[in-house]
Amino acid sequence: MAKTENKIRFGLIGKDIDYSFSRSYFTEKFKNLKLDDYSYENFDFQDINELKSILEKEKNIKGFNVTIPYKQDVFPFLFDVDDTAKEIGAVNTIKFTDKGLKGFNTDYYGFQKSIEPAIKKHHTYALILGTGGASKAIAFVLKKLDLSYTFVSRTAKENQFTYADLNKTIIEKHTVIVNCTPLGTYPDITDKPDIPYEYLSDKHLLFDLIYNPIKTAFLLEGEKRGAQIKNGDKMLELQAEKSWEIWNS
Repeated sequence: MAKTENKIRFGLIGKDIDYSFSRSYFTEKFKNLKLDDYSYENFDFQDINELKSILEKEKNIKGFNVTIPYKQDVFPFLFDVDDTAKEIGAVNTIKFTDKGLKGFNTDYYGFQKSIEPAIKKHHTYALILGTGGASKAIAFVLKKLDLSYTFVSRTAKENQFTYADLNKTIIEKHTVIVNCTPLGTYPDITDKPDIPYEYLSDKHLLFDLIYNPIKTAFLLEGEKRGAQIKNGDKMLELQAEKSWEIWNS
């Protein structure tokens, strides 16, 4: 690994993140901008409390991105949280300030800019697959876009569906379906959320936060039935650029 002590450092906090979009995106960005003294690295934690030793020992870190499963777990480490991130209840961007760490959410921005052009008049009801930190930003955007949404989880909770609940009536009514689970991420590309795909049609819009592979098994099932599909590639680029803006403001 290249020496980082004299670099201006940024990084991604997550778990099992060898596949990191952020590291490749920012490494390429720094190269294009000729920012030779900038670096971006992965901080792969099995437990969020490992962040404490990084903050105590490591030098020259200016900002973090945060991914699964720590978008809510980082809150105790922050001295302040941006109002939007507070409302969403999840943080994916951290800026180092003179007073301490400040949390932001740029997922919502990336998702809104990605999905908005694809929304049609008949898209009024949505299903959000998964209930982790990323799903909170998705719900925030759908609400802003006046779509009624319901979370789908493996466990039964009030005002949510379980996967076992999903039937023809529910699928036909909810014409926007957003996958916020990691199911289908490389290398497990045959995995997909357990929904009744046979009830999808050309009225549906399927959005998958996953970007690798470009077409997940979830999206392929939708495409097969004429649904409009979008992956998380553009969303990730947009949220990354928003993070960069925050770190430099």
